[in-house]
Amino acid sequence: MSRATIPDWPRLMRRVTAAAYLDMKSDELEREVTAGNLPLPIRVGKEDRWNRAALDQWLDRLTGDSRPDWRSKSKLYGNG
Repeated sequence: MSRATIPDWPRLMRRVTAAAYLDMKSDELEREVTAGNLPLPIRVGKEDRWNRAALDQWLDRLTGDSRPDWRSKSKLYGNG
């Protein structure tokens, strides 16, 4: 029985690696960057690289993980 391992993602990722990190194809990554849903890459040498921390911050914003959960103040869901 083989075990799946979580890769040790680099801090700066090439396009293919960043897309894999987000579980999408390279063209989907480009489309989301163009639409403003993901951060722009930075240029390192002659290549574009995506900062893993910046991707995580954008994902937190997109998924609502960085905003307070409104339910925590609700009598129905929280301690409100």
